[in-house]
Amino acid sequence: MGSEDKYRSFIYGDGEKNTQWRFGSPPNYDVVNKLFEEGRTNEWAKGSLEEKVQRLVKTFEMEIFHKSNPEDFKIINSTKFRFSLNGGKELTIQEIGKIGGSYNAFLQTKLPKELRIYDPQQETFTTSHELFTTVFPRGFALEILEVLSGLPRIVYKFRHWGFMEGPFKGHAPTGEKVEVYGMSIFHVDEGMRVEKVEFFYDPSQLLSGFLKGLLTESSASTTSASCPFFSAGGTH
Repeated sequence: MGSEDKYRSFIYGDGEKNTQWRFGSPPNYDVVNKLFEEGRTNEWAKGSLEEKVQRLVKTFEMEIFHKSNPEDFKIINSTKFRFSLNGGKELTIQEIGKIGGSYNAFLQTKLPKELRIYDPQQETFTTSHELFTTVFPRGFALEILEVLSGLPRIVYKFRHWGFMEGPFKGHAPTGEKVEVYGMSIFHVDEGMRVEKVEFFYDPSQLLSGFLKGLLTESSASTTSASCPFFSAGGTH
């Protein structure tokens, strides 16, 4: 497993021999790559703007989720980097770390605590990673649907999808596809390193898919009274 991933850069090779990996070793994307190839709606020509942007975004997601030391980032300009979700507060790499990592940054919410199926304030790097690798054992694939603007301010539409083949916080697996659509703006420097990202999407697209799984009896007794979403959770 020494060669580069088909769709991502900066995982293997001499340049990564001292990289600090959050979960102990470089990530293996073979399974999610298969899911991606089976479910994508476009196969972008190698060297096309869409293919280049898709590799950029996949590499960005790999680094921000899996590299624990910002000094090991190759595609992210860690000193200038800022992240925002739906026009909210901009976060630095250090601030993303303080709130428990990338999943929590992508799933920020203003919902009252009692209505949260996923509470970013209660999850860590480790618990969120375990949660989503359990619910999506084949991964959560990403494709670029359309590139609306090129360098240095890349605007694109994206689609994420996976199959709920594992449980999620007391909800049984459904086996159904869970899809998320959105738009993002990547600001890159002259070296093609990402300085700023702005994501625009509705996190409930993701979380509502998990509510379709039937609640186990123990979970239902403790949560159904406090969360109105659960009234329809096991029936649609």
